[in-house]
Amino acid sequence: MNNETLLYRQVHPRFVQAGEITSQVFSPTRRDEGKLSVYDGDLIAPDESWRHYTTQLGLPSCGVLAVSVAECKALGLSVESDPVPYPAHAVIVFEGLSRSARERKSDGLRKAAISRGWRHRANEAAP
Repeated sequence: MNNETLLYRQVHPRFVQAGEITSQVFSPTRRDEGKLSVYDGDLIAPDESWRHYTTQLGLPSCGVLAVSVAECKALGLSVESDPVPYPAHAVIVFEGLSRSARERKSDGLRKAAISRGWRHRANEAAP
């Protein structure tokens, strides 16, 4: 991964409200232990990540958003490769942050992803 690498994040349908993406998309839950799962865009395409997530992992996703490694670093977040569950798995590290800091950084990632636009939507055909 380098600064330009895109990190693909699956969007749970619950995290789109009235057509708007909520910052929950980029906020790790307690069970995530401060690490937000993403796909390493150097290793997988957005549509392939969506297929893997929905078919092989059997989880719901209405589409794929992306942030870059540089955008994470600009917010003081590190990114790590974590290929144990599957080769293209990576994490954005939120460990040790207060709730308010985590919310600010999650919202910063959400804004960056929205400005980039959807990388894949569930109803799109693969290229």
